[in-house]
Amino acid sequence: MIPINDLSRGYNLYHEEYEAKAIEVLRSGWYILGKEVTEFEKEYAEALGGNCYCASVDNGLDAITLGLKAAGIEPGDEIIVQANGYIATMLGIMQCAAIPIFVEPDEYYQLDYKNIEPAITPKTKAVLVTHLYGLATRMEPIIEICKKHNLMLFEDCAQSHFAPYKGTYTGLFGDASFFSFYPTKNFGGYGDGGGVVSKNPDIIKKVKVLRNYGSDYRYHNIELGCNARLDELQAGLLRIKLKHIKKLLANRDHIAQRYLAEIKNPNVSLPEIPDGCVHTWYQFVVRVNNQEKFRSFLEQKGVSTDISWKVPPYLQPIMIEKFGYKKGIFPITENICDTIVSLPMMDFMEDSEITKVINEVNNYEG
Repeated sequence: MIPINDLSRGYNLYHEEYEAKAIEVLRSGWYILGKEVTEFEKEYAEALGGNCYCASVDNGLDAITLGLKAAGIEPGDEIIVQANGYIATMLGIMQCAAIPIFVEPDEYYQLDYKNIEPAITPKTKAVLVTHLYGLATRMEPIIEICKKHNLMLFEDCAQSHFAPYKGTYTGLFGDASFFSFYPTKNFGGYGDGGGVVSKNPDIIKKVKVLRNYGSDYRYHNIELGCNARLDELQAGLLRIKLKHIKKLLANRDHIAQRYLAEIKNPNVSLPEIPDGCVHTWYQFVVRVNNQEKFRSFLEQKGVSTDISWKVPPYLQPIMIEKFGYKKGIFPITENICDTIVSLPMMDFMEDSEITKVINEVNNYEG
């Protein structure tokens, strides 16, 4: 069976370096907020372009929550988001006692700028863009709308590490951006991890206070903080992966380019890439009319698939309970959820495996 993703493959490519770093950290005797975290934050900011700052945290959800709080989001503020995003984005907003306001996505699965202005109310404080599947959102019209209406702009980059839009990486367009370093991500660690990136040093400084019990220095607490620190071991391992990220992204692009060139089934719609974007292939998402039939066919042929996500966030029980959303309110999103399927995509695949996926997809009769 060809897996949808095999995390050990990326590890095996550089296992000697990862193991050496793990032993180095373990032998150091310093495991929280030490040099590995400090150096990782510096190196990650430099890798993104060098004109920003990074505060690492324990996971992507806390990156959203603490980043929004540090930027000044308050209870009752409305934040416009795309309806086909992930529930973590909404939870981060709601944990600030703010309110997610959903709008439909565009044909590339990203937030459709044309739907933003109709959703603005006197309570609207910000727009939060989620760059899905490894592709950047087209940002200029969104930036213009935010400037016009004096709104803050945030980016959820959990799926778009090092995905450029017109030469600038996602995460550098807004007031603050939020990253997940969960193991499945293109830039993922070997446990939970996350980060907040901003060009505003005051936001980053406040995130660092909030992540450490609200403390600006030892035993001095100035904020209602929490314990949300990235540990030294994860930071050290992420530093190793950062050294090799271009090669790992190139491996994914090799897989994707073969899929794009060789999948010829008229029953399967391939992903499209808008001008100015370079896809980094966190997932390779196709569209089919009969989702379950397609997945069952490939499963029987030894090819694993996935759906991200079958149920949109506003139809999750907690969202229905709080806001009363009903099926049918966002038909574009629901059609996406009913027709998308992710094909195998990972840090490395044998060409024979790629060929098998292509052949079986082409054999599907719809």
